[in-house]
Amino acid sequence: MADSTAQDTYNYKVVRQFAVMTIVWGIVGMLVGVLIAAQLAWPALNFDLPWLTYGRLRPLHTNAVIFAFGGCALFATSYYVVQRTCHVRLFCDKLAAFTFWGWQLVILSAAITLPLGITTSKEYAELEWPIDILIAVVWVSYAIVFLGTIVKRRVRHIYVANWFFAGFILAVALLHIVNSAALPVSMWKSYSAYSGVQDAMVQWWYGHNAVGFFLTAGFLGIMYYFVPKQAGRPVYSYRLSVVHFWALIFTYMWAGPHHLHYTALPDWAQSLGMVFSLVLLAPSWGGMINGIMTLSGAWEKLRTDPVLRFLIVSVSFYGMSTFEGPMMSIKTVNALSHYTDWTIGHVHSGALGWVALVSLGAMYYMIPRLFGRELYSLRLVEVHFWVSTIGIVLYITAMWVAGIMQGLMWRAVNDDGTLTYSFVESVEAMHPFYVIRFLGGALFLLGTLVMAYNLWKSVAGARAYDAPVLAPSH
Repeated sequence: MADSTAQDTYNYKVVRQFAVMTIVWGIVGMLVGVLIAAQLAWPALNFDLPWLTYGRLRPLHTNAVIFAFGGCALFATSYYVVQRTCHVRLFCDKLAAFTFWGWQLVILSAAITLPLGITTSKEYAELEWPIDILIAVVWVSYAIVFLGTIVKRRVRHIYVANWFFAGFILAVALLHIVNSAALPVSMWKSYSAYSGVQDAMVQWWYGHNAVGFFLTAGFLGIMYYFVPKQAGRPVYSYRLSVVHFWALIFTYMWAGPHHLHYTALPDWAQSLGMVFSLVLLAPSWGGMINGIMTLSGAWEKLRTDPVLRFLIVSVSFYGMSTFEGPMMSIKTVNALSHYTDWTIGHVHSGALGWVALVSLGAMYYMIPRLFGRELYSLRLVEVHFWVSTIGIVLYITAMWVAGIMQGLMWRAVNDDGTLTYSFVESVEAMHPFYVIRFLGGALFLLGTLVMAYNLWKSVAGARAYDAPVLAPSH
């Protein structure tokens, strides 16, 4: 296609590629999650094979669902939204294509190295230095494509979703490059540039902001575009959305030390992390209220539109998990919750309830439009919604109950000061809850498989096209 003709259309090719891989990697990542959940209930399922052990598959699961599934969803939606709101084609098609193939290479590298035990052992940053360098190159290319598109926009205003996407892209680049600084000693082994408690501090500055920027700011960009679009209503308060953005990105940066309560980290740093975590409640709930109140005057649509239900219920889970997080950062609460499965319940109320549901809702909106088709079956979307929601509720309630029970059993002491329960007794007591957690995860995976079938039937045989660029309205 000649360049002048190409500029009259949006670049949907790279959006389609990322959207399709969102579904593929979602199924892969969730499948690994269901397997390791089953291993916790029935340990024999590792089959005594080192590359199938929980310790190797767990980082594969987290990388697959966060960076493969979540990352592809963010690439797809940000590329779609920035073109539609700036009324221009993506900046540099070739660089956009490189971000797709480069990101898939990162994911495949993780899928090979992690089961082989090649790891830095840093949470959410397990990949070794050659892959880290590739991530940095792809991510800087992503920033150039996204920000370059904003620079050449045909409208003066930058829509708020693009602020969230841009904030997430810049912050993740900073976090990844600083935390992954390492001294290589061989092709697949390196040691962190930091040591001891400083390494822990830098790691959780990265780790919590991976949650704050990768899993929150980016997906809020999705919320601010797709909720108003699907509801057919304007954002409830545009002013609140701007306040939400600046308050969130300023506050989130400082919350990381709450992961290190009761460790060698100085008390003042732990307390500072706790204070900023509590302050974070205000912008988080401001954003949640803004998302849900966008439905003002259109509440009846929730009865008939299951795609909108995905988006709105995800925002409700965002509100719930951003209330729970600050509460768990309070030192007295953390004394009970730390190292227990309560934390796992909290993480998955955010990961499944917020991140996955808002991503899947956006895919239901985008994928038929990217192929010029109608959704095959709204009834199947309805089935997906209820199967997945029941799965989430089973999962997180099992982990909440199990985690609080764990914490109480670990702290229980006899009159003479000895522990009431052995560690093995606490593990034994967890078994029924691990079975329920496995069932919850399996239901969520089943819902995603229903979605894959529905979308496949929607677009099978469709001819891909790039929509014409809309003239900006004044």
